[in-house]
Amino acid sequence: MELPVLDETAVQIIATVVKFLVVLVAVLHIPPVMIWVERRAPALMQRRRGPNRVGFFRWRLWGLLQTLADAVKLIFKEESVPGSAYRGFFHLAPLIGLIPTLLFVSSIPFGPGIEIGGWKISLSVIELDIGALFILAVTGIGVYGVTLAGWASNGKFSLLGSLRASAQMISYEIPLGLSLIPLVLIYGSLNLQQLIYAQSVVWKWGIFLSPISFFIFLICMFAETNRAPFDLSEGESELVAGFHTEYGSAKFALFFLSEYVAMFALSCLCSVLFFGGWQIPFVSHALLVSLLGVNLAALVGVATLLLKAAFFMWLYVWVRWTLPRFRYDQLMNLGWKFLLPLGLANICVTALVLAVMGA
Repeated sequence: MELPVLDETAVQIIATVVKFLVVLVAVLHIPPVMIWVERRAPALMQRRRGPNRVGFFRWRLWGLLQTLADAVKLIFKEESVPGSAYRGFFHLAPLIGLIPTLLFVSSIPFGPGIEIGGWKISLSVIELDIGALFILAVTGIGVYGVTLAGWASNGKFSLLGSLRASAQMISYEIPLGLSLIPLVLIYGSLNLQQLIYAQSVVWKWGIFLSPISFFIFLICMFAETNRAPFDLSEGESELVAGFHTEYGSAKFALFFLSEYVAMFALSCLCSVLFFGGWQIPFVSHALLVSLLGVNLAALVGVATLLLKAAFFMWLYVWVRWTLPRFRYDQLMNLGWKFLLPLGLANICVTALVLAVMGA
């Protein structure tokens, strides 16, 4: 019996499904690792041990399995729903927060592409010519999950936390989008893969051509993910826990998963926009292909992007244990009175410089 011959459409559909499953499995491992890092890093900074007990029989493995124990506890913990909550929306909110982050990660080009059976397979689940706009669109949806969680809980602290979080996310989405426009003007494309190819040499990286955009983007990274010093929506000393006060067990874990996946996605995007993406500094991709072949060179590119993203994941933790939390008025002033005018001025100056250089 002869196997059916697949056409290009069928191959791309199968490849997309496989890539999405790989990405889904990979991002599920981000929260356990990052929670371990969140505990070990401050322990290192504060000269204490951190988690070091939970292990496998006599092997403690530096406390790596502590987060596995926490995950098992959350999954099997009894769930409680407030009697006055709007139950349907209460259960739906964590999923609405998670889906945009998965779409975000799916649009990241993790490598230059591979060849399997003569077919060229892209290493991004979704490859769009307007990838930058797509990312801005899906990140805007994430605010609905936060808002819905606070409203559906039908409690004062949850509602207050969700209002603060939604105001913060909306405020910082604007300068985040403004920080991308100078890069689009410089490189002439909204396609993330094309932006990476345009940064083929180190001095063409976005951080050197538009450092103000990097400065704005870096601040907005922390604000968009509700991370310290912008974690006002989860201020334990003020709001108990913020918009997810009434959530426990697996749904509480889903909020954590959304936050860490968003951190990873923004770390990858920062690497793509400002640090050459999967390109290795001072080593051309053509040289790697000639030495290793197309597929091995692509895997090296994936590892390079993940290493760059890992640095920014570490930066999240470093900043959390270094800077104090902002006041709410400071948060709003920074976004609307400083970053927004700076972003607009950056666009005008970039356009003017490009016009003079092109004249």
